[in-house]
Amino acid sequence: MSKFAVKDHDLVPEHALLTPEEAEEVLKGYGIEAPQLPKIHVNDPAAKEIGAKVGDIVRILRRSPTAKQSVFYRLVID
Repeated sequence: MSKFAVKDHDLVPEHALLTPEEAEEVLKGYGIEAPQLPKIHVNDPAAKEIGAKVGDIVRILRRSPTAKQSVFYRLVID
């Protein structure tokens, strides 16, 4: 029996960790600091699967019927 992978489920959008450089660019682009981002818990199944640690920023790519794709960012918290 194989282990279930959260990322393989149709309803789970793509989650990816940002590099420190990418995170800085995103924060600078929005003119905000990391604590101002929406949050995702380190124990969230998708965050666990990508190896997210507290303080990381996660990019979430969601399919959208109007925009084709929407990008969201979340700060990983405890």
